[in-house]
Formats: sequence, structure tokens, C-alpha cells
Amino acid sequence: MTFRYGVDQLTLDIVNGIADGSIKAELCQQALDKINASRQNVDIMASSDKAIYGINTGFGPLCDTQISPAETHLLQKNLLITHAVGVGEPIAKAISKLMLITKVHALSQGFSGIRLEVVERMLAFIEHDLIPVVPEQGSVGASGDLAPLSHLFLPLIGEGEFWHGDNTIPAAQALKEHGLEPLELHAKEGLALINGTQFILSHAITALTKMRYLLDLADLAGAMSIEGMQGSQSPFREELHQIRAFAGNIEVAARMRHFFKDSQNMAAHTDCDRVQDPYSLRCIPQVHGASRNAYNHLKELAEIEMNSVTDNPIVISSEEAISGGSFHGQPLAMVLDYASIAAAELGNIADRRCYLLLEGLHGLPRLLTTSGGLNSGMMIPQYTTAALVTENKSLCFPPSADSVPTSMGQEDHVSMGSISGRKLNQILGNLEKIMAIELMYAAQAIEFRRPNKCSDIIEENFALIRQKVAKLEEDRLLKPDIDAMIALVKTQAFKVN
Repeated sequence: MTFRYGVDQLTLDIVNGIADGSIKAELCQQALDKINASRQNVDIMASSDKAIYGINTGFGPLCDTQISPAETHLLQKNLLITHAVGVGEPIAKAISKLMLITKVHALSQGFSGIRLEVVERMLAFIEHDLIPVVPEQGSVGASGDLAPLSHLFLPLIGEGEFWHGDNTIPAAQALKEHGLEPLELHAKEGLALINGTQFILSHAITALTKMRYLLDLADLAGAMSIEGMQGSQSPFREELHQIRAFAGNIEVAARMRHFFKDSQNMAAHTDCDRVQDPYSLRCIPQVHGASRNAYNHLKELAEIEMNSVTDNPIVISSEEAISGGSFHGQPLAMVLDYASIAAAELGNIADRRCYLLLEGLHGLPRLLTTSGGLNSGMMIPQYTTAALVTENKSLCFPPSADSVPTSMGQEDHVSMGSISGRKLNQILGNLEKIMAIELMYAAQAIEFRRPNKCSDIIEENFALIRQKVAKLEEDRLLKPDIDAMIALVKTQAFKVN
């Protein structure tokens, strides 16, 4: 397929496909016409005697200061330079690329007044893998992501840096190597470039992509832990979840039934005398399901944002540009914080299952070793999951609940959504490590249920683990095992469906 910027609708899968090169994206004639018509409107307003915010005036608290046409180019250049005050480590190159893609789509809808030449230069950056370096800190999430977007677009005017492999090079050098001259920005263009939520949005896209897999992996890990504990299947029966019909709960329960299908190990204890399991096993549909509901909410809002125009002012005609607040990050900031709690809870319940597997219950040896005393067995990795769980809890404070006024009070309520997006990705990084340790524990527990066999899908994942991590017979250095498990999680090697 070919995606048409400014015309078609982005989805999570499409934006990732454009980013990885599996989906072609281009400007069609319809988008060209919209971009050019919007630019003509700005040119008319820029030469008007009437003060129109962002087109022939200053910005922020200087919105009542009219700028002459002769000063316009310098004003736009100064706008990028003065707002490029980000600090900290650079964000991942992949996130910067998503920022470029989503910004091109927003600008191509014909409400931003930017010249076609500028949009085409951004597309050239994507095509030639000229990805700007963007610091991770400095955005308050309104007027959008001013600092990160300023760094993203400094290379348009020959400033800033590009990625060059794992290193960085001056933008001016890279432009020269590709035969590209720095651009001179015209009226409205600097503001169109740096107003917007693309930093917040691209962190949301990155988190959604990772969280989608981790939700599925959490179900698999929970199922393998239940196999190891020889827990009950009854909490996952369809009849139970149809009468409390949360979509996430129903989906998780169905997935658990899939994981247990034709399991000899589960059938072997059908008539045992255990009445019920602890919540970390029994309530997997309710807990994992709630996290799925949060994921679905974030995905819904992120896909709306992918197809929105979030700069300011919005050009309506040759006589009108509406100055509003579409750059404000609150619609994403709040749901990113919600998703952070959802991701942290997946780790929280996984840690409880790890602890449960160590207790020596229902035929399992304490610490998952038959040589306890001399050997510590699997005791200590749970310390790591406990530490990661607490770290994630500390990251769950919602930045969207905070606001620090900026711009001399003109921007007196901000979203802090950039911090929400960054923190969600930190939590998901910790969750990957927690999931890796639970899967290692579950595989060890299943060893003590042999010769019983689990379902085909669980046996396939068990074999994958054993390719990297051997059964623990006597104490050994577990750090390489944990690292190998984390690598399997990060590369999404497990079969989760």
C-alpha cells in the first residue's frame, strides 16, 4: 500500500510501517493542493495591516507586537533558535523519526500555512535517513512540544545535529554531503513547525507498540506460572466473564483458555481438593484485563492525535486564522498516566506470582530447587522483580496532575505530557525485565510437573526458554540467564497468540 500524507488516516500499524519502510508514504496531488492553498492564505494575511497572531505578530506574551514583512524571516529563524533549549540524553532515533512522520501528516492537511518546499525537505530527511537529534527533556506539553520540535527542525535552517550511526554530526555538514542548502523560513512556518504534540505522540506510539506485546506476554507468563503451580482453570470460564463484560477481561480469559487447551498437566489435577488459588493466579483476567482496557483507551486517543492538526494558529481562509489551544497535550497526557499505572500493575502481579512459585506449595520444592540449604535456588531473582516493581510504582506519579506556568503567565496551564510519555516507556522497560524473570521461574516450575505435558503453545515457549537457559540443578551465576531471558522478551521471540 501507499499512504497519502494529509489525506489518509494513520493507525498504529501504518505509522510503524512507514517508519520501518514496509509502507510507502507520499504526497498526492490532493495534499499538494491543500498545502499550497493554505500557504497562499498565509501570504495574503502576512501582508495585511491587520494583526493576526503568529503570522504578522510576535509570539506568546509578544502576541500584540506586529512584525513587518521585512522582519519575518529573522523572526521565524529566531523562533527555532530560542526555543531549542532541550537538555538531557537524546531520545531514540526511532522516536525522532516518528516525530517527523507524524508532523508531515499534520502539516499536509492544509491548515498550517507552511510552504510545500518545507514539507518536501522533511520528506527528504526521512528518505535519506537524516534523523535530527532531539534532547529528551525540556517540553512542558503546551504550547505543545516546543523545545523538542525546535531541535527536530533546527536542521532545516542548517543548525542542530543529525544522527550518523550511533554518533552525531553537525546538520550543516550532513546537508552539504547530500547537496541540500539550508532553508529560509517564511511567515508562520517556524510556529507551524514547533507548535504541536509530536514528541508526546511519538512516545505514545512507541509505548503502544511495546505494550501490545507485553500484554500478550503477561498472559503467557501467567498461564505458564499456573501450569507450574497446577492451578485451576475455572476462573477463566467464559460464563463467568460474560456476566461482567469488560472487553479486556473477556479477551484475557479467552486467551488463558487457549493457553491451557489440551494440557495434560492441567487435566492431571482436575479433581484435586484445592478450592481456589491466590488472586495473582485467579484474578488474571480482571487485572490483566484492566490493563488491556487502559491500553485500548490510549490507542484510541493516540490514533485520533495521529490524524489531528495540533499547531497554532489554524489557517481557515485568507482572512482568518484561529488562535486556539490544539497544541495542548492534556488529551494524551492523562491517558499516558493511566497507561503507566496499567503497565506497572502487570509487573506488580507478575512479581506476586514469582514469589508464589518460590513458597514450596502444591508439590513444588521451596525456592524451586530440590537441593535447598546448600543452594539458594531461584530465591534471589525475585529481589530484582521486587526492586523493579517499586521503581515502577515511584514512576506512576501523574505528571498531568501538575502544571507550572510559563511564558510570563500566557501559558499558565501546561500538560507535562512529555514527561508522562517518557515515564511510560521507562515503566515498560522495567516490565520487560520482570516478565523475563517470571518466565524463567515458570519454566523451572514446569520441570517439576514432568512427565506431564502442557499445551502445544506453552511447550513451544518452554523449549525456546530451554534453548537459552538450562534447568537449574545447582546454584550457578544467574545473571547470564536473566540477560538471555530479557533478550528474548525485547526481541519479542515468544509466541504469544
